[in-house]
Amino acid sequence: MVVKSKVNLRERLKSAPSNIFVQTYFSNKVAKDLEYNFDSEMQIHMAHGLMLVKQGIVPARDIKKILKLILKIQDEGYRVLSIDYKLEGLYSYTERYIVSKLGPEVGGKLHTGRSRNDMHTTAWRMALRTELLEILSRLVELRKTVLGLSQRHIATVMPGYTHSQHAQPITLGYYLLTLADLLQRDFARIFASLQNTDQCPLGAGALTTTAFPLDRKFVAKALGFPQPMEIAYDAVSNRDDAMESTAALSIFMTNISRLAFDLQAWNTFEYRFIETGDEHSAVSSIMPQKKNPAALEHIKAVAGIVNGAFTSASACVKNTSLSDVADGVTALNEPALDACKHAGSVLLLIDEVLSAIVVNKDIMKKQAEIGFGTATELSDVIVRETGLSFRMAHNVVGTVVRNTVAKGGIATDIRSSDLDSAALELFGKKLNLSQNLINEALDPERNIEQRGLMGGPSSKRMREMIAARNHILREDKKNVGAISRRVAKAREKLINDTKKFCKIRGA
Repeated sequence: MVVKSKVNLRERLKSAPSNIFVQTYFSNKVAKDLEYNFDSEMQIHMAHGLMLVKQGIVPARDIKKILKLILKIQDEGYRVLSIDYKLEGLYSYTERYIVSKLGPEVGGKLHTGRSRNDMHTTAWRMALRTELLEILSRLVELRKTVLGLSQRHIATVMPGYTHSQHAQPITLGYYLLTLADLLQRDFARIFASLQNTDQCPLGAGALTTTAFPLDRKFVAKALGFPQPMEIAYDAVSNRDDAMESTAALSIFMTNISRLAFDLQAWNTFEYRFIETGDEHSAVSSIMPQKKNPAALEHIKAVAGIVNGAFTSASACVKNTSLSDVADGVTALNEPALDACKHAGSVLLLIDEVLSAIVVNKDIMKKQAEIGFGTATELSDVIVRETGLSFRMAHNVVGTVVRNTVAKGGIATDIRSSDLDSAALELFGKKLNLSQNLINEALDPERNIEQRGLMGGPSSKRMREMIAARNHILREDKKNVGAISRRVAKAREKLINDTKKFCKIRGA
């Protein structure tokens, strides 16, 4: 039976919000609540209601009636609330529905000791926590893929680049291990932002808690948080967790964009190092030969969107008072959660793209052989064999490379006589190095195996480093899984406890 309510949720105001205000503000705000916060708000109502009974603040018979309706709303969905977008948020429609069913004397008791400030901040933190946990789980899988590819390509020789020029020979596995470490740090940044998000503001009230004897630890645990956010003022006036999360995602997407840039270049006819999968490519409407790397282009574009989301989130906060609980706390939620959605989708896509790429090993190796990337090792050999200083050896090899390039030659064309001529011209003496020694110095694979120092690309070091990073990855996966299970178990327990309370406890 519907009870006619005399309670007005806009009692301070004489008129309803204007149509333009509804269209430009209320409608979007409520829509975002429904998209992200519906389940979280229902959980918050349950946790708060059970706590009110536990603390003897509100009679059990009243909370039982209220929570039965909350369970009904959760089960049937938000459509039972008859949302017209003329109230400020999902909470307003929920309370209006409860009061319409139970009357203000009973229905109005759920909000005892609570503010929309602490309730909304809690709901948004729960939403962000859900998104971050999904992102971290996907990032674990991407890191697993990258480490697997790194292992597979330990011996896949390629040129290393600095300033977009051949530098020293490396392997594709070494390049990918660099990416793996970058992603490991991305994981650490996002996980740190999750830990700062994973604190419960509920019970903070408007900003100074309340004189009612609430149990803040009870509701925090019921909602899957490890602890309450202690200072009430801080809990309702700051969302640096959302800014931190968006910043971490922005850094992550910038790193992924740099990877996509390299892969797109390597996919060109000029490089031909790799070929992207057909399933991640597009075609031209006029040029029949085209196989466009559309997925990589999309990834770079999304990186720009996420970078913009961080700018938007920080801009929403930067000119607000430290006491502001409107724009400073709520306006940034939309760009922050949009950043999560975009970054999460790219994680799935880049994992697929990397797994489908065809690597042209012979072309990579050939470019490493001919591109003078072995010149550093040749200089080192001169130092070891002749006693010349490194700078003198550098001058000799630099001169030989310049002369070889001028003649249209490649690195493997360098002869002992070329080094002798340059050394005689520069320093008045020959080097007398055997051609066999020079050939070994110019061999990219030998170059790589000699880089056995900590952090080098030799196969022995690579196997050690990959093993260590796989161990870290397993620990990271355990940590994310533990938090996900804690949140899921808390939700399940809260709903079961609410159902049990509504069924067993009574007037």
